[in-house]
Amino acid sequence: MAIANETEASAVSEATRSVHQSGNFKFALVALTSLFFMWGFITCLNDILIPYLKNMFELNYAQAMLVQFCFFGAYFIVSIPAGALVGKIGYQKGIVTGLGIACLGCLLFYPSASFASYWMFLGAFFVLASGITILQVAANPYVSVLGPAKTASSRLTLTQAFNSFGTTVAPFFGSWLILSTSHQMTGKAAPDLMVSAAAQASTVQVPYLILAASLFVLAVIFMLLKLPFLGQKLPASSAKVLGSAWQFPHLVLGSVGIFVYVGAEVAIGSFLISFLVQPDIGGYTHAEAAHYIAYYFGGAMVGRFFGAAVMQKIKAGKVLAFNAICACLLVALAMFSTGAMAMWALLLVGLCNSIMFPTIFSLALQDLEQHTSQGSGILCLAIVGGAIVPLFQGLLADHFGIQLAFILPLLCYGFIAYYGAKGCDAPRPRF
Repeated sequence: MAIANETEASAVSEATRSVHQSGNFKFALVALTSLFFMWGFITCLNDILIPYLKNMFELNYAQAMLVQFCFFGAYFIVSIPAGALVGKIGYQKGIVTGLGIACLGCLLFYPSASFASYWMFLGAFFVLASGITILQVAANPYVSVLGPAKTASSRLTLTQAFNSFGTTVAPFFGSWLILSTSHQMTGKAAPDLMVSAAAQASTVQVPYLILAASLFVLAVIFMLLKLPFLGQKLPASSAKVLGSAWQFPHLVLGSVGIFVYVGAEVAIGSFLISFLVQPDIGGYTHAEAAHYIAYYFGGAMVGRFFGAAVMQKIKAGKVLAFNAICACLLVALAMFSTGAMAMWALLLVGLCNSIMFPTIFSLALQDLEQHTSQGSGILCLAIVGGAIVPLFQGLLADHFGIQLAFILPLLCYGFIAYYGAKGCDAPRPRF
């Protein structure tokens, strides 16, 4: 699948090279970190809303995971059109477009709550994720090309650290404005289930109105900023593009790596609250357990700051393999132990996750040259793993229990270890 006509010119154009030479990409990188923070914040709120919606609408685990299915399913549907759109309008305008659509998605939470409709909530998640998908397609390669290619992994890891900062802050925000209010409401008698559901649903209106306003402000700021104009495809006559990104084995394997990584990270985050409230694990309330999500994503934030420095000295693939092996061991420990040991083992997986997404992404884009834009679209397409893996883990949890269901993330991390050790070095094709 191509995200733009294969006869179009390279995404890394003369404009890109001039940016590298002039060094004016530093301010652009600073501006982009705000986007990484914002979509990390919004994505993490899903983990807060899943147990909240599960209780409110009396769902089983598989039904509750439809939140992640709709959210990350948008990546699968929207990534290819988003890549074509960014190829036509450039990275900066693509960012503004993505922010506008995400703003609309946040606004849709208001009527969803008013009607207390789970299906309307799922639609709002899809629209919100569509905007974030466009942001991902535009911002990730933007960071990769704004500087030397040899430090792309380190640079993307550093900006992703601010994504993790957003995911670290979000649990406190969600626990305070959503779960704590919901707990107070459900503690009161409610003879009419629909009235109770509507009352509970209203607690998400203010948080998402705040998010909508923030996204709108960011869109205006990015409209006014003077950033390097990159990402727009040149006319077909300017260059002849040979082959396809799909012919690069390291990209194909990298897309599988993104699929299983996002799936594993989202599945673990989605089940953390349900895992921690179990009597033999933590015995916490939902609001108390929500605070511990901050440790999971906070570990990813700390690890990304350290990882950005480590990968200046150590080959990125080796660091990726090491982290994935550690994640496998920690997930296994969480599956077959109880109490504090199981709880902290699962939370520490966040530290292992730290460098995985940006490292897989940048390793998969290496040496693609004129196929970089298409490769970025393929990788963002693979984020649909966040829709598929949690849903299957939900089915496993319904049949075998939450702990044994973590076998799925364990297998995902096993593949990532292989990609870091061997897959990323697969031979490049010659055209």
